[in-house]
Amino acid sequence: MKLIAIDLDGTLLSEDGTISSTNAEAIRDVQKQGDIITICSGRSLHDTQAILENAGIDCPVITGNGAIAYHGNEIIRKLIIPDNVILELIPFLESEGFYFELYTNQGIHLLTKGKEQLDEEIRSLLEKDANFPFEWANKERDIQFQQFGLHYINDYKDINIPELEVYKIFVLSFNREKLVQLENNLRNRQDISLTSSGSTKLEIAHAEVSKGNALTYMANFLNIPLKDTVAIGDNLNDISMFKVAGMSIAMGNAVEEAKKISTYTTKKFNEDGVAYALRNYVMET
Repeated sequence: MKLIAIDLDGTLLSEDGTISSTNAEAIRDVQKQGDIITICSGRSLHDTQAILENAGIDCPVITGNGAIAYHGNEIIRKLIIPDNVILELIPFLESEGFYFELYTNQGIHLLTKGKEQLDEEIRSLLEKDANFPFEWANKERDIQFQQFGLHYINDYKDINIPELEVYKIFVLSFNREKLVQLENNLRNRQDISLTSSGSTKLEIAHAEVSKGNALTYMANFLNIPLKDTVAIGDNLNDISMFKVAGMSIAMGNAVEEAKKISTYTTKKFNEDGVAYALRNYVMET
């Protein structure tokens, strides 16, 4: 029996944010063979569950880059960011003008003015550089507001942080220099972990959170040796699970850092690369 961990964005999901019938069919064929599929994504639990339900896929789930592990209709592992850290970071991020979201036990909390905030940043960058790729930026912006389980609030002071059990702070900025500076400011902290699923994103979580740690936990929970695990992904936040999995498969569109350490490279996400990987590298013939 194998345990196959599959990333969502840039990996399993199509351009429109859904799972193609070709990829879904390959997943079900793997499951029929007796292997276990787990989604391993930076997305929220509520968002991931809705995506899987729409595709008719039932499987264990790892979300928030490893903060939440879900199996058999219950959460089996939960790594929450300490309340004092959240209460420190929220005013800091607001004072620096960053757009950010809080991943909670109720879904994703974000400010009502969030889209307007991102629009202003895009306009400002376009004024400074006429070659700024604003169409791409608008598309990246829109993805955030197409997620399932969004809760709009007027002020972060209005929510009860301890009750919400925040497990991830997602920061999005098209100002690369500003985002790198934020990462440098936070990098040496011992009470959080940092990762990224793209050049415009910084993801903050509990110090022990990583996809690699979560895959190890899920494998132990299911009594599957790590040598019998497979990881499929495309970005920097997938590298930790590539390092622990028995086999790693990078998407054709993956960042070079992921491709360099992968066992195989499959087709691109918009070419049903997951289905190709499962049928050519994972399934027994």
